[in-house]
Amino acid sequence: MEEESEENLTLAPDSPKSPTVLPWDRFSNWLHCACVVTFDLELGQAMEIIYPSHIRMTEKEKMNICYLSFPDSNSGCMGDTQFHFRIRQCPGRKYINKSHIEYNKDCPIQLKSDEAHYYGFVYFRQTKDRSIRRGYFQKSVVLISRLPFVALFSQLVNIIAPEYFDNGEPSLEAACHDIDQWGPPVPGETMNLPIFGTVLQVRIPSRSDKLVGTQQPRSQAAPILPAQSILPSLFEVDIYSAFQSILPHVQMLWELTLTGEPLVVMAAAPSVTSNTVQSLVSLISPLHYCSDYRPYFTIHDSEFKEYTTRTQAPPPVILGVTNPFFAKTLQHWPHIIRIGEMAGDGLKGNEIIAAVPKGFNKLKKASSLKTLDCKPGVYTRYKPLLIKDKGILKRLIKGMQSKRPVEAQNAILRRHFLELTQSFMIPLERYMASLMPLQRNISPHKGPPSLRQFDADEFIKSLDQAGPNLTSGVKGDWEGLYRKFFRSPNFEGWLYHRQFEVNQKLQVLHMEALCQANLLDWIQDKEEVEIVDLVLRIREKLKFATNNSIAVKTESINKLEKHLKAIISSLPEDLQSVLNT
Repeated sequence: MEEESEENLTLAPDSPKSPTVLPWDRFSNWLHCACVVTFDLELGQAMEIIYPSHIRMTEKEKMNICYLSFPDSNSGCMGDTQFHFRIRQCPGRKYINKSHIEYNKDCPIQLKSDEAHYYGFVYFRQTKDRSIRRGYFQKSVVLISRLPFVALFSQLVNIIAPEYFDNGEPSLEAACHDIDQWGPPVPGETMNLPIFGTVLQVRIPSRSDKLVGTQQPRSQAAPILPAQSILPSLFEVDIYSAFQSILPHVQMLWELTLTGEPLVVMAAAPSVTSNTVQSLVSLISPLHYCSDYRPYFTIHDSEFKEYTTRTQAPPPVILGVTNPFFAKTLQHWPHIIRIGEMAGDGLKGNEIIAAVPKGFNKLKKASSLKTLDCKPGVYTRYKPLLIKDKGILKRLIKGMQSKRPVEAQNAILRRHFLELTQSFMIPLERYMASLMPLQRNISPHKGPPSLRQFDADEFIKSLDQAGPNLTSGVKGDWEGLYRKFFRSPNFEGWLYHRQFEVNQKLQVLHMEALCQANLLDWIQDKEEVEIVDLVLRIREKLKFATNNSIAVKTESINKLEKHLKAIISSLPEDLQSVLNT
């Protein structure tokens, strides 16, 4: 039988000041656990420490974490290496974290706590050591979380791991106790997070943030403290550095990611694959990437067969791999990205990067990739539907020539794809709004009206008057891109989420209509069965509002409860007793 953590059977408290707060409750708001993975001569990679010690994981989860915590043996990663991975959580586990429930209500959808996956943030050290029979010291410190806070946790493990390697287990325990003092993540707030005498300051994004750029204004309520490190983002990675060797093809990669195509990223080190895969997923922000993605994937992964044996139609996932074995195993995949080391940063004329192998600007056929030693580039059978925007490439080239800082180049590229994604999504959002029933059709005496069904053909017809060309200068087959998008998990996920939000809104409007209506007058000439039906409908509304915490004013709920009592009081006593039980 699968083991379960004690924390997975309890509700974490709402507030760190709650009298029911237990040791490690606040820790679990941020991390599931911290691990140390070592190399055992008999067992291979093995779990040496899990902290806090009461945390329990299944053997499959431990195995996946162990194998993903070390670079492949062929990578030759000497010294310190950082990367991250993502694995499935074993099904059937009970986990309720009240702080995560509250956090998920107001955070952007792509930053929600993920109850189906763990994210692992690795700091691996390999050094020569003659005292060890194998001749090398090899060990990883790994932070495991359900939150996709890539920038924060990468910085955190970068602080914790060196201390552990210098001072041993007491420093890991001290770090976990520091994290156990942090308040829960609250969307919209800027938080000071102390760790080992320094303070990480980071703003938690909110769903209501305006997407005007990559950074939001910092809260005035969080002053800068001594020994403080301000993180510009909780989750964003450097997409410019990730794509620098394949910049001419990034718009095509945006299309492939948007439409949920199978992608594999091949590189020599997990630090490269994890950053590249994470960059691909974030290319379509603020749209949530709904397929699976693995920033680092090995032949030992429990999903290895599931993802590599479907030769006719590979699954819609993004994999980051370093083992040369995958070059042969995944050669049938339609889209392969090979990232190599950059030899320099010189640029001349319209050559995007002069120091990479000749022919890099050209797309390669996917079948031409035979080994991991192939030249860097994008190997694909895909023909882009949109015409390449050369303006952004020229702007980045100019930035390279003038030695513009990487951070600025990254911001320019991120802003470009944010605007491109918004241009793609605005017609969809506008069409979704047209499916809403008119407010005048919302009657307190009937059930709430429903949203009209999404009609792909009707939407396509609307593009002539309200297409992406209104907000984007990029030309091409936008209709073909939308139709391809409609067949992807990203569309299914977006549609489900928007339908849920709209239905919540309709429930709120219906409740407000009930509150404003004079229900006592309405029931005067009604049969008892109709009145009972109204009572049950109001109770269902109140229950829904409580269970879903929808944005209904407290005074409206109080008013509806008064309506309910008055209506029940108007009924015969025998019926009142039945309804009050």
